Amino acid sequence: MKNLYRLLILSALLLCSCSKQPQIITTAETIADGEWQCFRKEFTLSTTSGVSLRIAADTKYWLYVNGELVVREGGLKRGPTPTDSYCDTFADVPNLKRGRNVVAVLVQYYGRNSFSHRPSAVPGLWFELDTRFGNVVSDSSWKAVRYDAYWAPEDENPKGQKQYRLAGANVGYDAGKAVDFASAEFDSSVWSNAVEVTTQRAEWGDFVERPIPQWRWSELTEYQTISRNDEGAYECTLPYNCHVTPYMRIKATAGQKITICTDDYWIGEARSFKTEYITTDGEQEFETPIWANGHSVLYYIPEGVEVVKLLYRESGYDCDFVGSFECDNLFCNELWNKAARTLYVTMRDNYMDCPDRERAQWWGDVVVELGEAGYLFDSKAHLLTRKAILELMNWQQANGVIASPVPGWYKSELPCQMLASVGYYGFWTYYMLTGDSATIAEVYPRVRKYLFEVWNPQNSGLVDVRRGGWYWGDWGKNIDKPALQQCWYALALKGFAQMARLTGHGTDALMAEQMLDKMRHSFNSAYWDAKLQHYKSVGYKDVPDDRVQAMAVLAGFVPQERYPIMRDFFAKYYNASPYMEKYVLEALCVMGYHREALKRMEHRFGTMVAAPHTTLWEGWEYTGGRGMKYKSGNGTYNHAWSGGGLTILSQYIAGIEPVEPQFKSFRLCPNLGSCRRVECTVPTVYGNIAMSAKRSLAGLLITLTVPQGTTAQVVAPQGYSAVTCGEHRAAELTLTAGEYNIIATE
Repeated sequence: MKNLYRLLILSALLLCSCSKQPQIITTAETIADGEWQCFRKEFTLSTTSGVSLRIAADTKYWLYVNGELVVREGGLKRGPTPTDSYCDTFADVPNLKRGRNVVAVLVQYYGRNSFSHRPSAVPGLWFELDTRFGNVVSDSSWKAVRYDAYWAPEDENPKGQKQYRLAGANVGYDAGKAVDFASAEFDSSVWSNAVEVTTQRAEWGDFVERPIPQWRWSELTEYQTISRNDEGAYECTLPYNCHVTPYMRIKATAGQKITICTDDYWIGEARSFKTEYITTDGEQEFETPIWANGHSVLYYIPEGVEVVKLLYRESGYDCDFVGSFECDNLFCNELWNKAARTLYVTMRDNYMDCPDRERAQWWGDVVVELGEAGYLFDSKAHLLTRKAILELMNWQQANGVIASPVPGWYKSELPCQMLASVGYYGFWTYYMLTGDSATIAEVYPRVRKYLFEVWNPQNSGLVDVRRGGWYWGDWGKNIDKPALQQCWYALALKGFAQMARLTGHGTDALMAEQMLDKMRHSFNSAYWDAKLQHYKSVGYKDVPDDRVQAMAVLAGFVPQERYPIMRDFFAKYYNASPYMEKYVLEALCVMGYHREALKRMEHRFGTMVAAPHTTLWEGWEYTGGRGMKYKSGNGTYNHAWSGGGLTILSQYIAGIEPVEPQFKSFRLCPNLGSCRRVECTVPTVYGNIAMSAKRSLAGLLITLTVPQGTTAQVVAPQGYSAVTCGEHRAAELTLTAGEYNIIATE
């Protein structure tokens, strides 16, 4: 015992005296895209208190400490800037012990550029375990090997195209070559020592601390049902569309192949990810390390293999569902819930357009997502928005152009989406939901450069039309892009003026506000067609564009006397995609036509809401079957941009919106439209805002919970002249924290 004690003290002293900088390490073997590495290190600790860890990998890692998996799918896809990498940090490391420890790290190298990942030149690991007496670091003393039990099966693409959208790779696993990481004593004696690589050669750049939480993981869970389909596969249903890692326990002889995927593997002519498993002899278990999403998991298991157990593990972004919406209109309830599920399944390393075909951070989608998140999730969700904002602006090109999706190889500017991102619905909405002025201040100079050096305002107040890298206005047809750009630029100016005042740039704010005033006059002079009674560009001859009319309303271009014309227009024309439909519905609400907004919402989203899927589609039409053609192209049945109805219902029908950041002061003005009853909960850092409103013969009966530290501005809804609370009656009441019964009367 005394000898052991002396050994521990000596080890501690050696650590203290020999602390050094961690190195990027890799294997002696070449690692191709989609391949795996394993690293192993033994070391001695005299204490486990005060231990912290910094770890980075290209690209994902699984960390085992003394045989226990303590980090499942660590790391983030690369790209905080075009040159740098993300690094995970842990204030505590589970399962460490005094004395001898064994750490093993399994690393998957994504390789290839994609729509959301920029690979480095060298796959590998960077590791620094700090203790009171020194540190344990990655260097050439570690053992390292290419882990040949894993491989990357070829992409299955009917057209033979290489996958250029999705970051990651299919996974193959040969159980006969497996290393038992659950045993800390697995033999690594035949492995080579790790190879140290310079930062310059590796191209990892500087490390940026992971800005979002580690993933949330469930325990292994039973499927809802298990059956055999027409192909002989085990079809295992999930409770809803979610991220899963499928698991199986089987009995088999060696050399048989099992394929695992979800029903969302087939996306028109594209493909998502699958897993191939080669059996060994006897009873064995396996959980695929990569996640996929869908409503069911399919196991293609050959005859002669005995299935003992099929399970799954759900994972996702670490935030809680807090917000809610419920009314007497079942369509609205289902749309809100499907939008919520759609949003959650498009959150992980980054906001995504879809979790299957691309997983890309298109900023048109992000703007819709970040707004929804404020009505649905706790504050941890906003960290993903902040990450997206910083990535977008840190990838700004030298000439001031910004593009999405980033990170990745894509560098084409979509002018309308970029204006949406930096403007009122993008960055400014993020600030109103979070109060994060530091991030706004950080990106402000880059936003200014984009709006006033890339775009060219005319003397008239309008801007020259930009084609950018992709002259895109929306999906679909009949898109009046020149007029649409003017509206998006005006909304960018609106957001910029508020950001300028927030960050102390009063002169910039005044300039933007003056430009916006001039635009209102110029837009009506240039784009209003008095004969046709709608806004259009000169020379535009297609079907009138509902998108332009909606954005003109939201930009403040439309005089109030034209509101009835706009109302009738939106009852006739239906060109907008599910993405731009959010803004059409919002325009109706802004003009006070809440009943018409709900009617149009049900007309447009009725098929999606009635479908058996728990998520919303990419386009308006979806045939749904594997291998079938999608009328909306390579569409997905889970697409972020389709969920804007959630925001419309919470913000305009329930009538809750922030007046000051973080809902410290908020407005309540419920306009129920065709509903007779609405209940809504909105999360804030101060507590939950809760309201209900119900029509009665006496008026609109409202109950309201105002969280501590906040105030509510209760405004008489449309059709009512005043609100009464206790002895107070007025068109608008200010209420401090508490619970209230309110009545709105004519």
